[in-house]
Amino acid sequence: QVQLVESGGGLVQAGGSLRLFCAASGRTFNTLAMGWFRQAPGKEPEFVAAISRTGTYTGYADSVKGRFTISRDNVKNLVWLQMNSLAPEHTAVYFCGATMSYGDFFYSARGNYEYWGQGTQVTVSS
Repeated sequence: QVQLVESGGGLVQAGGSLRLFCAASGRTFNTLAMGWFRQAPGKEPEFVAAISRTGTYTGYADSVKGRFTISRDNVKNLVWLQMNSLAPEHTAVYFCGATMSYGDFFYSARGNYEYWGQGTQVTVSS
């Protein structure tokens, strides 16, 4: 089992920045590919960003490329999402996901992920 705990969400004005964190426990962290997804009110969950287990490979939704950066620290068992130039359309609950990965890949499909955190709310005011 893997436990994931997100933090760092909050209220920010448009144009501002936030950094979301996801702390993992329960399994060797460098065996896990990690990802961030979000769900806005009334909408389906959507992929935001993902990172391979070594951190070598990353992937982003087109809507966040150039604004968001995903990173990880395999010593501290942390993954984080740096979000810059935030806009009201980024308002959502952001979830961290993890999946065992036998290769150094990242995954953008929600169905690939076995473990999820409880989510952290991000609200961007205009």
